[in-house]
Order: sequence, then structure tokens, then C-alpha cells
Amino acid sequence: MFENIRLSFQGIWSHKMRSFLTMLGIIIGIAAIIAIVSTIKGTNEQIKENLIGSGENTVEVSLYQGEWEYEMDYNGVPQGVPLVTDEVMSDIKDLDHVENASAYLSRQDYSGVYHLNTAFSGGYVRGIDNSYFDTCNYIMKEGRAFTDEDFKKYKKVAILDTDSANALFQGEDSVGNTIEIQKEPYTVIGIVTKAKVFEPVINSIDDYYTYAQDTAGSIYIPNTTWPIIYQYDEPQNVVIRVDSTDNMTSAGKACADVLNNYLSPKDDTIQYKAKDLLEQAQQIQELSSSTNTMLIWIAGISLIVGGIGVMNIMLVSVTERTQEIGLKKAIGARKSKILNQFLTEAAVLTSLGGVLGVIVGIILAEIISYVTTMPVAISIPAAIGSVLFSMVIGIVFGVFPSYKAANLNPIDALRHE
Repeated sequence: MFENIRLSFQGIWSHKMRSFLTMLGIIIGIAAIIAIVSTIKGTNEQIKENLIGSGENTVEVSLYQGEWEYEMDYNGVPQGVPLVTDEVMSDIKDLDHVENASAYLSRQDYSGVYHLNTAFSGGYVRGIDNSYFDTCNYIMKEGRAFTDEDFKKYKKVAILDTDSANALFQGEDSVGNTIEIQKEPYTVIGIVTKAKVFEPVINSIDDYYTYAQDTAGSIYIPNTTWPIIYQYDEPQNVVIRVDSTDNMTSAGKACADVLNNYLSPKDDTIQYKAKDLLEQAQQIQELSSSTNTMLIWIAGISLIVGGIGVMNIMLVSVTERTQEIGLKKAIGARKSKILNQFLTEAAVLTSLGGVLGVIVGIILAEIISYVTTMPVAISIPAAIGSVLFSMVIGIVFGVFPSYKAANLNPIDALRHE
């Protein structure tokens, strides 16, 4: 085997230009596949990060009526939906892959929040518990967090995120000042921000509508003061933090199942559902991948063309080396020995083309990323698979020339000129 490989490299080196041109089809095909797969993988990871956020892994479980999120403003407090108790939260936190959980109330407010004459329109007011900021990966930027006393004594205090602080105070100090929520005064005691800031990559108008997230910000108040400004006994939403992005779908559905077990069966259309961003990402990825799969098949055609080129050059090689084959047979070389020698030469030729194709494909993927700003992620399995596939092509298309060489009549071969 090693002697056949040595002879193969010797033959390739002695006909460098011819060997390179033979490998060119393989190189182009493998390079195209590596570049396409790398672009698909990079784009899919970008889609996942854009929708989910980098490393956050939080899933919101909200009350839905049919296919739409339940609107408290228009529909009022629904019947048969109990409040989320500490016992329910304990059950949720015990679910597999759930690291933390928090129950919260939420309302998008268009006309009820002011600081002096500045309105906070379109942002969210959220009534939260003590574990919300930790679950959602927030840290205090200024001021202080809520204390147990704030909850127990129904203190009208608020914490802003950076977006709502900028909208209401426009660069001025907000901590210690007062805002109005539904005509009730709340004192701002702090500003929070995400521990890990992530900005989605927007490459087109379609990306904007797909990934654009609300930038008006949120205002957080103790959940015990929620009935002061809105309604009593409003059902809460739940947000969970999951140990891995890949477990978000299963954990979100499990959390929704726990909450739905406590609902009264008066209205089957009202159910808790998880906002499955991972599933949305997968749907977009599948659409992207199905389109690019066609490109991979088209690139694969060049591998077939390259294989035909290998067959052609191996037939030429058999013709050129007819006397050598006859001499080997005359001194006792078996058919299998001749067959293996030519098969090895074909496999080495295409494998070398596969390796060069992988290198060119990686360079091509990086160039595409630099020129178009599209993300790429080099797929090691695809690279290894491409080299192995190129070797298979060499063996498949080298069978006929090798078989022809192995079955030459030694006498006719020695007479050949």
C-alpha cells in the first residue's frame, strides 16, 4: 500500500501540469461546497443569535387567547386563570434545564407614563419580583435594586432601563427624580442594563423587520404595587433562564404545561404558550438552508465532472504505461496488484485535489465574508467529509481504467509501442 502511494506521488510529480488540470474540477467543486456550507453555518448561527441574543437563553411564557397574546387592556382579567403562586414557581424551577425563573406582569403603555411634559410612549411597564433581574441577566448600572421592604410596604419606586431613562430624561440624571405612571408618582431608584450587551446584525430591510426589537425600553416596579395603577388579580407571565440554547424549546413547553395544569377548563382557547424564538430561528434557518442546498448540488456537479476528468487521465496513463504493465505481468505481478496500484493513484490524485479544495474553500469563504460582511463558520466535519468524498470519487472513477490495466494481455502489452 505505502509503495503504491509513493509511486502515485512520483507519477503526479512527474506530470505536474497534467495532474493539476486533472484535479482542478475536484478543487473547484470541493471549494464551492466548503464556501457554501461555511456561509450557511455562519448565517444560521447569526440568525439564532439575532433572535435569541448572545448567551441569554431566556424564554418568556405568556397567556394567549388562540394564536394571539391575551390583551388585559381590552379583555380584562380572564376567568379561570389563577395567580402564579410560590408553589407553582417552585415546580417550574425544578424542571429539567431551568436555571432560574421569575413571574412578572407586563403592559405596553402608550399614554400613561410621563416625566414632567415628556411622555414615554410604546414602552413597557413591568411588575416584577425579586428574581426577575437575575433571571433576565440584568445588572444595576446606577442606584439600587428593589428590597424586600419595597415589596412588603408597597413602595411606589421604579427602576428604568437605559432606553426608558434616555426617553424620559434625555440625558439628565434620573435616579431620585419622579415619574408618573397612570397618574401615580413613582420615584426612580435605579437604572439597569444587560450584563452582556448584544446588537443584532442587520444586513437588509428583511433582517430589520425580522430582528428589530422594541427600543422604547421598560420601566420596572414592584409587583405588589401593580394593582395601584392597573388591575387586581391580573395573571402573570413567567420568564425562565435555560442552561443551553438548544434546550429552550423543550424547557419553554414544559413551563407552559405546568402553568396550564392550574387553569380552569372554562375556556380552552386561553392557554399559556412559550414565545419559541428558537423555533422561529430554526424555521428561518430551514428556509435559508433549503435554498442553499440547491447550490450545493450544483457545486457537486463539478465533482462529477472532475471524476470524469480523473477517469480520462487514468485511461491515458494506462495507455502510456502499457509496456510497464506488460513487464510487471511477465515477471509475475497479479491482476489485483495492478488494479490496486492504479486505484491508489486515482484515490491519491483526487484526495490531494480534495485537500487543496478545502484550503481554497476556506480562503474563498473568508473573502466572501470580508466583501459581503456575511458571517461564516468553517465546518470541520464538512471539510473532512469533502476530502473523503473526493477519495471515493477517485476510487469510483478509477475502477474502469484500473480494471483495463489489470486485464491487459502481457504479450500484447510488451509488443505495444
